[in-house]
Amino acid sequence: MGQKPFQAFPGQDHRAHITAHMNFMSTNIARNNPMIMASLEKNIFEHISLMSQEQVEMEMAQEIQQIQQIQQQAQQNPQMAQNPQMQQQLKMFSDKFEARKAVLIAEMTEEFMKEEKRITSQFDSDPLLKLKSREVDLRAMENDRKQQETNNRQEIERAKLMQDQVSNDKKLAQNEELADLRADTSIEKQQMANENRLILANMKPKR
Repeated sequence: MGQKPFQAFPGQDHRAHITAHMNFMSTNIARNNPMIMASLEKNIFEHISLMSQEQVEMEMAQEIQQIQQIQQQAQQNPQMAQNPQMQQQLKMFSDKFEARKAVLIAEMTEEFMKEEKRITSQFDSDPLLKLKSREVDLRAMENDRKQQETNNRQEIERAKLMQDQVSNDKKLAQNEELADLRADTSIEKQQMANENRLILANMKPKR
């Protein structure tokens, strides 16, 4: 709900996590939020994959131990790692492991899909739940509309502030230009007055 990422980890109680997610998925707040539903389903599939992996590791614990011993020997003896028979043995075990894991994932996924369908059908067949869901949808749409209006107002205010700032900058620039022009004009007038006084002084008859 806080839109924070979360993921499954090995060693967790995967079934408990899946059950908790399934229960939450049956609520209106989850069903009316596709992002929440997608996050929950993604996490459930992560738990299914890890749970299958751990179950196969338990079922094949003895074989895994033998494979680990072979790999340790191969690390100590590089020539042994190139032995075709040993490579074939490792490949056969890997294929067997992955095949069993795939079967478990398929079974657990089918179980999850059935449970999700049960929750969905229960929700769809209950008119009261449908009505509440519709109310939640309308409320969410109204909240989205209000949020959009707020965002639009904020954008308009930001644009107005930027426009006012540009206008103020232009006015300041114009005022500076006018001030410079007045200063230049005043200097020119003063120079002309000084020149006129000199001319008049020179034009007076000398005694």
